[in-house]
Amino acid sequence: MKVLVTGYSGQLGYDVVREGKNRGHEVYGTSSQELDIIDQQSVSTYVGTLNPDVIIHCAAYTAVDKAEDDQERCYAVNVMGTKNLAQTSKAIGAKFIYISTDYIFDGQGNEPFTELNKPGPIGYYGVTKLEGEQVVQSVLDKWFIVRISWVFGINGNNFIKTMLRLSETRDELNVVGDQFGSPTYTFDLAQLLIDMIETESYGIYHATNEGFCSWAEFAEEIFEQSGRQVKVNAISTEEYPTRAVRPKNSRMSKQKLVDNGFQKLPSWQDATARYLAELTQEVK
Repeated sequence: MKVLVTGYSGQLGYDVVREGKNRGHEVYGTSSQELDIIDQQSVSTYVGTLNPDVIIHCAAYTAVDKAEDDQERCYAVNVMGTKNLAQTSKAIGAKFIYISTDYIFDGQGNEPFTELNKPGPIGYYGVTKLEGEQVVQSVLDKWFIVRISWVFGINGNNFIKTMLRLSETRDELNVVGDQFGSPTYTFDLAQLLIDMIETESYGIYHATNEGFCSWAEFAEEIFEQSGRQVKVNAISTEEYPTRAVRPKNSRMSKQKLVDNGFQKLPSWQDATARYLAELTQEVK
C-alpha cells in the first residue's frame, strides 16, 4: 500500500514511517516543511499527486500550555488542517487514521474511559482535537480515530528524556503524583497503526501501553530501570500549576482493540525498558 504519514518530524510520525517501510509498504513521511496542512490548495495538490491508499494523520499542534494563548494557530492546525486532509482523502478514496488524545475527556473519576464515554475537554488543545474527530466523522466513511496518551519515542522530546536529563544534576525531584494514565511507546503504537490500515475495522479506538500509573510512579520506574539514584517526591497538581489544566484521570480502556481483532500493546514498564535500550543504542 502507498501510505502518507503527516507529522514525520514528531515522535509518532517518525516511528510510523519506519514501521510501515519495515512491513513493505510504500511510505511517504511529511513535516510542515514539505506540506503545510493549513493550506487547502497545497494539500489538494500534494495529496492528489501522491494519490496514497492511506493517510495516517499524526501532525498536530500539541503544545498544550501554549495553545491556551495561541488559539488561532492551534485551531488552524488541529481542525482546519485535519479538514483539508480529510476532504482530500475522501476525493481520492483513501483510508484515513486520525490521531487523537486523552485530552478530549474531562479527566474526572477513577475509571478508565471507554470509546462510548461522552467527551468533555477542559483545555483548548482538547477542544480542537475533539473538533478534529468530529470533522473526520462528518467528512469520511473509511476512518479510524485513535486516541493516545503520554507518548515517548526516539525522535523528539518527552518525559523520559526530561527525567534522565534532570537526573544528571539532581538527586531529588518533585513530580506530580495525582494525574494517572498510561505511558505509551510510539514504536508499539506504530505497529498497531500499520496493523489497522491492513484492515477495514473502522471506528474509534483507545491505544496505549497496558497498565496505569502516575507521573511520579513513571519517574520512579525510569530511574529504577536506568540505575539512577534519584528520590521522587510525589506532589499534587495544585503544587505544580500550568497554563492549561491537566486531566487527573487519563486512564483509557483498550478492550475495543481486542474485540476487533487487534493486539493490546505490551505493559508500559516493558515499553519503558525497551525504549531505554533504544536510547542507549542511539548514544553508541
